[in-house]
Amino acid sequence: MEQKNDNRILIHACCGICSGYPISLLKEMGYEPVVYFSNNNLDTKEEFLKRLEAQKIVCMYNWVDLIVEEYDHQFFLNKVIGYESEPERGKRCDICIKMRLESAAKKAKELGINKFTTSLVISPHKNFEKITNIGKEVANGIEYVAIDFKKKDGFLKTNKLSKDLGLYRQNYCGCEFTKEH
Repeated sequence: MEQKNDNRILIHACCGICSGYPISLLKEMGYEPVVYFSNNNLDTKEEFLKRLEAQKIVCMYNWVDLIVEEYDHQFFLNKVIGYESEPERGKRCDICIKMRLESAAKKAKELGINKFTTSLVISPHKNFEKITNIGKEVANGIEYVAIDFKKKDGFLKTNKLSKDLGLYRQNYCGCEFTKEH
């Protein structure tokens, strides 16, 4: 039987920019992060690939493993039917976050990793408490680790790192419904 490494943590990464500082902070905290890139919400395959390339750079920089989930935008669209006109940070966004965190919890369990978290919370546009509640709700028998990566200038640090690494910088959350905002 494979023994679990209690220091491993799966971190769902929404993009390279947002995950840079969280990965390094997790390492400083004694964790061994495994990055999980699962973002069916991204409106085009081209956008998915641009963000994935940035994520690969961040993972190489931090010497961490990267797991990439196959892109399936139709899966996201099917989940948000009826919520297309919701405002940013509304019910559609909750569904999207839940979809991605469910996927992360499932992947962590599959890999024998008993903790997971997300880089989504580093954004000043995201509600830490709401994401934490969703993470705990979908944890599926593993631990959701709630770390507010925004604290101690986390957002500034992750942006500086992304600039230093010359990462692709997107200007919207990801789905076609947020582009208009």
